[in-house]
Amino acid sequence: MFETEANELVASSSEIPEDVLARFSESRRTVTHRTLIPWGEHCTECVWPTCYNTCELYLARVDGRCRRFVEGMVRLDYPAALNSYILKIRFRRWAKLWSPATLRTCSLSGADRAERRDQMAAAWIRAVPVRGLRKFTSLKRYALKKRRAMRNGGSSVRPDCLLIECYNPNAGDVSMTVAIRRDGNPIQFQAAAVMKPGFNRHRITVEEIERLVDLSGHFHIEVTPNDIPEGLTLYFGALDFVVGSAFVTTESDAAKKNDKPQICKCVIWDLDNTLWDGTLVEDGPERLRLKPGIPEILKALDERGILLSIASKNTAEDAMAVLRRFSLDEYFLCPQISWQPKSQGVRRIAASLNIGLDSLRFIDDSPFERAEVGSNCPGLVVIDAEDYAQILGRPDCQYPVTEESRKRRLLYRDQQRRVEAERGFQGDYLNFLKDCDLKLTIRPMGEENIERVHELTQRTNQMNFSGNRYSRNQLMDLLRRDDLDTYVLDCSDRFGSYGTIGFGLVRRDEVRMTDLMFSCRVQGKRVEHAFVSYLINRYREGRRLEFLVDYRKTAKNIVPGKVFDDLGFQRYGDCDGAARLVFPVDASVPEEGIVTIEDERTHLCDSRG
Repeated sequence: MFETEANELVASSSEIPEDVLARFSESRRTVTHRTLIPWGEHCTECVWPTCYNTCELYLARVDGRCRRFVEGMVRLDYPAALNSYILKIRFRRWAKLWSPATLRTCSLSGADRAERRDQMAAAWIRAVPVRGLRKFTSLKRYALKKRRAMRNGGSSVRPDCLLIECYNPNAGDVSMTVAIRRDGNPIQFQAAAVMKPGFNRHRITVEEIERLVDLSGHFHIEVTPNDIPEGLTLYFGALDFVVGSAFVTTESDAAKKNDKPQICKCVIWDLDNTLWDGTLVEDGPERLRLKPGIPEILKALDERGILLSIASKNTAEDAMAVLRRFSLDEYFLCPQISWQPKSQGVRRIAASLNIGLDSLRFIDDSPFERAEVGSNCPGLVVIDAEDYAQILGRPDCQYPVTEESRKRRLLYRDQQRRVEAERGFQGDYLNFLKDCDLKLTIRPMGEENIERVHELTQRTNQMNFSGNRYSRNQLMDLLRRDDLDTYVLDCSDRFGSYGTIGFGLVRRDEVRMTDLMFSCRVQGKRVEHAFVSYLINRYREGRRLEFLVDYRKTAKNIVPGKVFDDLGFQRYGDCDGAARLVFPVDASVPEEGIVTIEDERTHLCDSRG
């Protein structure tokens, strides 16, 4: 909400690029409730009312207050935006956005009704023919809005963050300061928000603000641009506290969330005007040409162990025929080529490959398709097809080329064969696993496999029970310690090899497993059950001995973490944020007879887990 009674200019949303408008529409599909902060134009050097007579920058509005924005707040109607409009603001010197506020929220439909009522009231006020009466009603109207904004009663859903959306059409960054304080107190919370050229979305969590400011009552909030030229223009969408903030992940979002971006495990490509120049349906297969460097890029990603797939709106048979003509069809796993929404195909790819959405990258030339996929696949990173040539240099795609990485696509091909065999198997799932003839080979970590172990520690999310990420130097340090046992695990079955799929670390002095991680390729195959059971038996060796495990539970490993419940582990305590579990002295170790284990460390063969 804004000072509609003092701002009557309206512009067309066509002055904002289509791809930016698509980004403004994302929040309306994810946010469920928002506040109604009545933003107004204000001055960083205000000494009201004296400055009205002494300041050379004073310029009267219809209500007599100072005009701090060149044209006020210009409304660009855009129903798909969170507020149903976008505000265009040209800042004068010392100008800032300011408002009283509370955390009181209302549903989007309720907010829409309030916005419409506000605009109708403002139109009535501006139509008052007597200037003095128009000024009086305008002041009264805004005073009423401020009082309502400071009221904290009624039913409300507590917001999770302050959401700021801004389009910066300028060539350089615009630095802004967000400040929040209580009445009578100096500013207690400040945060920097850099608006880069193009679309920006900033979130400041309520939890973060409440560390410094009591938000239980009303407070004051302001957004101030720093050191900007006179007349600088910015466009604002959401400027409220909101409930629900699962948006498409952008590069700046990833940078804020982590010190380094989430790793990339799979790149999903569009076809028309992305992988090749031209449109299959309109131009025909003969006139299509691959974009420069595409074969080399696909080969390099494949050798790094980054999987490749397709989400394209086309006829599947025709598109695959073109890929075969270009000799590229073998690179792509689980291609999703249909006329359905691309987000559905992307989700099927993620499920088929057992990869989290935040490990996917989606490349498309269409702003609409990028917005559709991004808004329906939270955490996924979208990439404009114009930037396809830079993908090999992205920080999240930097993997060493190893024997294991070169085989990763083939390992997933084997997995598809397993899935097909399982569908045709007559019997229950555990009997199917026994029929697969699963074998687990155990070796110590050494210089010959340390690169693969490093890759596992960096890539593994769902089946990483400690959450640790070891650098190469840290792994070398582990090799030099004489109080640790290291375990590197290879797995195979009658369909082929899974490759090196696991790493474990046990402290001999405490008989405590501090690290355990598996590739998601073996998830659900009881390999983790067999290995942990094997370790318990190995360290007991007939003795009455407790076996300890450190388990740092996360949203991603909570399902595979049930292995410890399945085996009979009990809660022992907590240490450094991780749960310490214990396998009781008198408990018997479950034996399922599914996985055959060969330990090259001790040459103990055919031990059944």
